[in-house]
Amino acid sequence: MIRKLLIVPVLFVAAIEAQAEGQEPTTAQVPGAGSLTLDEVLRSSARTAPQIVEALARIRAAEGRALTAAGAFDTVFEVDGRSRTLGYYDGTVVAGRATRPLGDNGGYLYGGYRVSRGSFPIYEDENYTNRLGEVKVGALYSLLRDRLVDERRTRRTLAAGDIDIARFEREAAAIGVQRRAVDAYQNWVAAGLRLRAYRDLLTLSESRRGGLARQVQLGSRPDILLAENDQNLVRRRALVVRAEGDFQAAANALSLYYRDAEGQPVLVAPERLPTTAEALRGVASNDRTAFAQRRPDLQVLLTRIDQGSARLALAENEMRPRLDLRGELGKDVGEVGLGGPSRTPLEGIVGFRFSLPLQNRAARGRIAEARAEIDVLDARSRFLRDQIVIEVEGINIGVDAAERLAVIAEQERQLAERLAAAERRRFELGSSDFFLVNQREETATDARVRLVDAQARIAAARAELAAAIADRTALGLQP
Repeated sequence: MIRKLLIVPVLFVAAIEAQAEGQEPTTAQVPGAGSLTLDEVLRSSARTAPQIVEALARIRAAEGRALTAAGAFDTVFEVDGRSRTLGYYDGTVVAGRATRPLGDNGGYLYGGYRVSRGSFPIYEDENYTNRLGEVKVGALYSLLRDRLVDERRTRRTLAAGDIDIARFEREAAAIGVQRRAVDAYQNWVAAGLRLRAYRDLLTLSESRRGGLARQVQLGSRPDILLAENDQNLVRRRALVVRAEGDFQAAANALSLYYRDAEGQPVLVAPERLPTTAEALRGVASNDRTAFAQRRPDLQVLLTRIDQGSARLALAENEMRPRLDLRGELGKDVGEVGLGGPSRTPLEGIVGFRFSLPLQNRAARGRIAEARAEIDVLDARSRFLRDQIVIEVEGINIGVDAAERLAVIAEQERQLAERLAAAERRRFELGSSDFFLVNQREETATDARVRLVDAQARIAAARAELAAAIADRTALGLQP
């Protein structure tokens, strides 16, 4: 690995410096207390990530549409007044009426008050009331069509489903954001640990140079040995510069998820890098039961199936005959008016309305469309369930493989560091050559970096597993 990284152009360093001089930072760099933890990043991203804020706004929009649909059940009050200003008759009538739809039936309740003065032609005889007016209450109740479901209740049901869908989509967005936040944090930690390994490698060359220079001055070592050490020193500095660039890029990517209280990206200071590889443990998912049902994308499909069932029920309702029963009570109060005493007694009216659709091809077409939509969503949900199970099983296989590789990488690191330490002692005693010492040190650093990479792969796989099983607790989301 080090052999490949040694091929680093000098222009790379110049380009980084030029870019740093020509661009202003777009993120705020704030001091932190202690090492930055994954929990701190997850709390920040769950609270301030723009994708989650956007999804919350979509929930509010869906709630607004639900409120609009509920407006179909609002009580409506209306007043109507009419007065003859010219002609033989001088009658005036004012009527007020309040109507309230039924929440569990397609009918409604109503009540009103009407009062009149003056005279009316015989064809407007119904306008007469007693002196204090007429009070009337009534109701209309659907017995067949619109009894169990109607357009108003269906719109309310669909709007409630839209709220659920918006909430599930918010959960999906939050899970995706948290998964990417975990990856960004782990990449930042891994880049910092790689940089630390290359700096330790550089320190070995720098600390060795003073001793070699004295030995060359004393004539115990050839001059070429000091030149070779300087060559290794330059190469290792190039490795550090490359690792520093990767570390800065990882910090910049992390600032997309780590934000301050105002939601502004925060560029994490290098001093907040954790000191050990414990930060690469990632997230731990313990609840792996019924994970498919927790997946928000599956819940969206199930909710859309429920909405399709509501549309189907509405279309089937339109195929039924209509039979509405109506009842009304009316009572005139006060002294007898110009209409005569016949209006004074209590009045009760019962009636019905019946209609039968003969062809109703529009309703049949909506029924066929709704059933086809339900079949499509049902097939899609079955495939998604199978896909989730297979995906989770594949991730579990990847996690197990990554953990086994990490164990091997740790063994390799320990052995490589033992060999490097032994070779340095042999070199100090004059029993080894300079080339072999450098090779042992670089091999040990390679093993150290490979261990960091293996631990980072484990963390990434665990984050992917937590997202796949929708483990909100592991991802730092409220249950």
